[in-house]
Amino acid sequence: MNKSVKSILAAMIVVASAGALAQQGQPKPENLIKWRQSAYQVLAWNSGRLKANVDGQYNKDEVVKAANTIAAIANSGLGALFAAGTEQGKGWHDTSTKPEFFKDAHRVGELAGNFNKEANELAKVAVAGDAAAVKEQFGKLGKSCKACHDDFKIKD
Repeated sequence: MNKSVKSILAAMIVVASAGALAQQGQPKPENLIKWRQSAYQVLAWNSGRLKANVDGQYNKDEVVKAANTIAAIANSGLGALFAAGTEQGKGWHDTSTKPEFFKDAHRVGELAGNFNKEANELAKVAVAGDAAAVKEQFGKLGKSCKACHDDFKIKD
């Protein structure tokens, strides 16, 4: 099994474990923060893979893998990792989610819906192999990420 497949499987296990444990009882806030930080690191890694492909040598198979991973995580129920009690605290590092995130469910839902929509569309577009269309859709996905970061992420 190659390294990228192992990394993707590890990320999916982390996300699946979070959902399974949430059903068994309320996990500790620091675990929820760790799991969401891990999920977003996998999203960032796959976004980097996509960027390298649309800006350089395009490899359809790599693009499809990265796009499918992003869509899988987008559809995994990440919202459950933002439970009460995780407004502040530390996972792998201090949370960078602004407290306002937990007070504006309507806006968060809107942004999450946009992210899911753009991630799913990217996975569909990637299969066709049109580099220009993937680049355009990857830009739309990036805008959906930025909208949430602008509103709800503490800047470094």
